[in-house]
Amino acid sequence: MHTIDDILRASAAWVWFPRDSEQEKDHLQLVRYPQRFGGGVRASQVDSTADAAAVLEHAIARTRAWGESQFTFWTNASDRPDLEDELHRRGAEHIDTVTVFALPISGIEIDVPAGATAEVVRSLDQVREVDSINVPVWEQAPLDEDGLRVELDEVTAALASGDGLRVIGRLDGEAVSTGGSTIVDGFARLWGAATLESARGRGAYRAVLAERLRASAELGATTALVKGRIATSAPILTRVGFERFGDERAYRLTVT
Repeated sequence: MHTIDDILRASAAWVWFPRDSEQEKDHLQLVRYPQRFGGGVRASQVDSTADAAAVLEHAIARTRAWGESQFTFWTNASDRPDLEDELHRRGAEHIDTVTVFALPISGIEIDVPAGATAEVVRSLDQVREVDSINVPVWEQAPLDEDGLRVELDEVTAALASGDGLRVIGRLDGEAVSTGGSTIVDGFARLWGAATLESARGRGAYRAVLAERLRASAELGATTALVKGRIATSAPILTRVGFERFGDERAYRLTVT
């Protein structure tokens, strides 16, 4: 069983490096996102002996050097030093909050309504359907045919190696929801949940969640870890029984 300390460490270590991104870790983790995901620099995981002002100035300077104008920072309870007060002082805009949830997979029961189904992604057609959901939900550029094939290769390779999976959810057969899972040290990191706005509230997210948990357990995961947006997935996760382990907040600065 994972302990509370295990869960907090796993949450703090969680960072995403999109395909074709650039990254640097000096004082904090910086990731330059590709234009398909809107560009800009995301930052997290502060670990520095410098003070908050110096760490933030370093991050802003690196953002400028990359030629980017948007800097987004995600807080975490393990940050040393904490940058939140300095971000407020510089006028950063609070743009998002997620709640960190975790629960042993064996203890999760999800009521999925009739008509809502989900399956693990294994084909190009399924990848194409996933992209048709992600594009409007995340406001990102669609993949071209080459990009879809690269995505399929990544998804199937992760599934074959036991490192992770992607799930697509349907309502009465129509693809409306998706989400992924990455397996790390016995944790199923549940990420990328997206449901078309017209389909929300009808059980598609619950079907995707249930299938991710089932398939992740088959790959050896014992604890589910998820960062749920307070306005969307967090209430569902609470009702399912996930335990809360604090909040993480996102702040955005425009770099000139």
